[in-house]
Parts: sequence; structure tokens; C-alpha cells
Amino acid sequence: MKDVGSKPETRRSARASCVLHAPDHCITRLREANTDKGDALKTARVAGILAAKRTDELIPLCHPLPIYRADIDFELADTSVKVIATVETIGPTGVEMEALTAASLAALTLYDMLKPHCQPAELRITDTHLEEKKGGKSQFGRALRVAATARVIVLSDTVAAGRKPDTAGRAVEAALQKSGFTEIGYTVIPDEPDQLRAELDAALDAGVALIMTVGGTGVSPRDCTVETVTPYLQQPLPGLMEAARAFGQRRTPYAALSRGVAGYARNNSLIVTCPGSKGGASETLAAIQPALIHLIEVCRPGKPHAGGYQ
Repeated sequence: MKDVGSKPETRRSARASCVLHAPDHCITRLREANTDKGDALKTARVAGILAAKRTDELIPLCHPLPIYRADIDFELADTSVKVIATVETIGPTGVEMEALTAASLAALTLYDMLKPHCQPAELRITDTHLEEKKGGKSQFGRALRVAATARVIVLSDTVAAGRKPDTAGRAVEAALQKSGFTEIGYTVIPDEPDQLRAELDAALDAGVALIMTVGGTGVSPRDCTVETVTPYLQQPLPGLMEAARAFGQRRTPYAALSRGVAGYARNNSLIVTCPGSKGGASETLAAIQPALIHLIEVCRPGKPHAGGYQ
């Protein structure tokens, strides 16, 4: 199975449909709830809902998901019935297969209940397809449409002294490149407030869109990032770090120890502080990346923003 443990949970929905073709007298039986096995539409609706809830047991590599909504609707024509399945969840992966499975099983149930009333050749299921999906990366973008500048500042006494390689900062740099940021500055400095202030001032004076510090957000005596960055924040955005800590807490209890902060500074630059471990930095970025993209593209001061969300 594909590892989705590093993906943030979002509200996701999918709508799928298929068409059962049948003689007109069979469609009449559906309208009248009159088959040898009872009310076919009601039975097919229950079958489709059960199928959505058990898709991971039917399709080997599907992830089990909590199903928050599963509905089956029917559109009856003269010689066909369209089966429409809608499925919703809040999870790290989508429910397209759940919706497709629900529509298919509902149609197969109709097929089974109508086959005593016609010849096999008169029944067929066609046009099974996904009509719509929402949520995840298809709705909440994880890449910029127009490139923006970024700066990665790594704070680590041991890395700055050359005693170990930097993996956390490079991971953040690679993720930003993948997200469409260009001209990504990268520097490593020791845990010294004066040096951090100098790097921040240079990046802010240059109008860099996104400044990400890596390291110094913990509770050791040398961790100075939070105290140094906080005075720069003209418009704090505490929700970013709340989301990052909540995301990390589901993966390691140590995430609660991060004191990271975020917000807008002068020249409309966004500052985000990440933990110094590769896992902590990567998880922070995974949790807030769609929000960062939205902030840079839409909400950055000076850009129009209608407000609200879809």
C-alpha cells in the first residue's frame, strides 16, 4: 500500500456513476418497487452504501477510511437507470474508489433483481466513471502557479561547525523547489541571535516572499529562534504552527515541545520557523504547505482576496 502517513487530512468527496440499461417493463418495475425480490431501488441503495464502507476489503491496495457520508441516487429513464454514488470522508487520501465501487455494486444489485424479469442480453451496465472529486491536492494546491522567492536559514551549532551534515534544511529547500519557489537562498549559521537577525534583515530588505528558519525552536539553552523571530512578526499567524504541532503530535509526542511561530513581517514577507530535525521540518511543511501556497498567492498583503473559502 502507498504510504499516506505524511499527507495532511482534508475533507474529501467523490461522485461516480454508471448506467444500467434494461427493457422498459423492467424500469416500470423499478418505479413500482415490484420485482420478485422486492423493492430493487431501496435494496440497491443499501448495497451501494455498504460497498462504499467496505471498499478496502474488496480492492486490495485501497486504504481503509472513515466514511462520513455515502449516498446513492437514481435517475430513471425509459430504458435505463443512472446510478449516482456520492461519498465523503476526512482523511489523507481520496474516496474515488469508494464512490466507483458504490455505484457499481448498486448497479449490480439492480441487475440481479431484474434478471428474473428479462433475458440476460437485455441487461447491461455501461459508462462507469468518476464525475467529480474534491479535496486533497486537487483542490488545495501544493505548488505555486507563479514563482516566488524563498530563503532557508538553518540554525545549528553542530552543522555550522561542520560536525554533521544538514538534512533538515536541505529537505525544506527541496520541498520548496518542488512547490515552485525559485531563487531559494540557503545558509547555515550557529544558534546565535545576532547572526539570525542579520540574515532576517537581509532577506526582509530584499523582499523575499517566504523565509523559513530550521532549528532553534525547542527548549535547550541555545535555542534562540523563537525569541529572535517574534519581534519581527507584525501580523502573527499562530494557526500555522498550531496546525503543524497538531499534525506532528499524531506522529510523535515530541511535536508538542516545538515553540515555533509564524507570521508576516515587513515588506510583506512571511516567516515560518521549523524544528531542526528532518522529520520535524518535513512534517511541519507537509501540514501547512497548502496554507503557505494560499498565503503567498492570494493573501499576501497587497494582493486581492475576496475572503472565505469553497
